Amino acid sequence: MTGFQEATATGSTPPAKDGLVWIEGGSFLMGSEDFYPEEGPVHRVRVDGFFMDATPVTNRDFSRFVTDTGYVTVAEQAPDPSLYPGADPAVLQPGSLVFRAPKSPGDMRFWGDWWRYVAGACWHRPDGILSLSEEMMDYPVVQVCHADAEAYARWAGKVLPSEAEWEFAARGGIDGATFAWGEEFEPDGHRMANVWDGNFPMADPAGKAKFGTTPVGAFPANGYGLSDMIGNVWEWTDDYWTDRHPDDAAKPCCIPINPRIVTAEQSYDPRQPAIRIPRKILKGGSHLCAPSYCRRYRPAARHPEMIDSATTHVGFRCVLRLADKPCLEPRSVGIECL
Repeated sequence: MTGFQEATATGSTPPAKDGLVWIEGGSFLMGSEDFYPEEGPVHRVRVDGFFMDATPVTNRDFSRFVTDTGYVTVAEQAPDPSLYPGADPAVLQPGSLVFRAPKSPGDMRFWGDWWRYVAGACWHRPDGILSLSEEMMDYPVVQVCHADAEAYARWAGKVLPSEAEWEFAARGGIDGATFAWGEEFEPDGHRMANVWDGNFPMADPAGKAKFGTTPVGAFPANGYGLSDMIGNVWEWTDDYWTDRHPDDAAKPCCIPINPRIVTAEQSYDPRQPAIRIPRKILKGGSHLCAPSYCRRYRPAARHPEMIDSATTHVGFRCVLRLADKPCLEPRSVGIECL
């Protein structure tokens, strides 16, 4: 019997694995009703134990994957025009979205004034201009869409986390708290995550407030020993987007076990009916989240992202499950009735 099988049979902690943290399963209150409507209703969920990457996947990690497999990311390939009816031909070339801070209030009419599609931008040239330096190799990889993250996970013998797994892990054992570290955003004045410093999205004229990703592990780990679960980069999960958690999940009689959203139909963007590209759930917020603009630097926060999108503020990390059970129904792999 293998170590994993023995651990599963006896209920003991599985043997440690390099770069992975064991997250003991349990139940927790998922969601929030205090910030954005898509985070509700609050409901209790149970997840089985799993291993999770201690940090987001880094440029060094992703470089090894590309070297080993010859993988070419989606951003390095020309988009299929049939998927983007009416699109500007300028964006139908290899590239991706890059954040550029406005220099004056006149440049702040809408989000497109600080996000630009840049030809040639990809994981090893995130801004479309400069290639990765050795210093950047320990920063989280960005400019990866869902398929890229999924391909890396397969190569590594892992999978992308479900939203429930990700949120449970991000809470670090503090059930129901606003932040991954408690109720105060900056306890005792200490900055706990890489989020926007200043008046978003304006660049600081004095250059004192910097923005951008930081090396993984630059901020305190949470109660489970996981770094950068909040801020730095948004992280892909493997669940399709829904506008809210289902109301029936909040019924007090039953607790969903290992819930996963596996149907794509409800994930399409109703504001773009001609574009039939599913959206999946991002978690954790990024270095572009600011108290004055986007308070999504919390475990309960969730955001939709088209699966083909790659940007300078989205990355991922992987999980390793002891027994990856198939879904028994669209919402979950089981229900625990009280």
